[in-house]
Amino acid sequence: MAKRQASEARHIGAAETDRLLVSVAAGSQDAFSRLYDVAAGPIYGIACRVLQDPGHAEEVAQEVMLEVWQSAPRYRPENGHAMTWMMTIAHHRAVDSVRTLQRSAERERAVSQQETALAHDDVVETVESLREREQVRSCLKELSAELRQPVVLAYYQGLTQTEIAAALALPLGTVKGRLRRALTHLRHCLGAPP
Repeated sequence: MAKRQASEARHIGAAETDRLLVSVAAGSQDAFSRLYDVAAGPIYGIACRVLQDPGHAEEVAQEVMLEVWQSAPRYRPENGHAMTWMMTIAHHRAVDSVRTLQRSAERERAVSQQETALAHDDVVETVESLREREQVRSCLKELSAELRQPVVLAYYQGLTQTEIAAALALPLGTVKGRLRRALTHLRHCLGAPP
């Protein structure tokens, strides 16, 4: 019985579909129920053809039927048949959905590429930084203890030349001279131009 009613509902004419949509515009839930039986299948079909995804097409068809319910007062029978009006809404909604999915996929690809590039850059920076640190350590080992001490206090502990002089109980001039000699040696060791 229900199959026969659904089959009959699907085969109603364009004029009847137009009248149903006008009744929906007036707020008739019964008219919407009959219109749903008539239009949901074709709307799902067009969404399926555009989207190529039955699950997503079902969501779009539901959204279209909701829009039909909400937008029914805008329908004007003199501008065309109700089914044409609804199918146009369905097609536009499905195309919009495809575009949204494409933009989302493009954004995900761009973010993924950016993250990959950033990860690669971070690795390169880390390797270069480690290489430089190792080179600095190697050059520091070549310094005598009296030249290495002021460098370590200045660059690794952040002390000023005055604080280094106080910590090592040396005159400020001696600290400045040792730092100057140590930095000259380090610059040469690291391959920097003189």
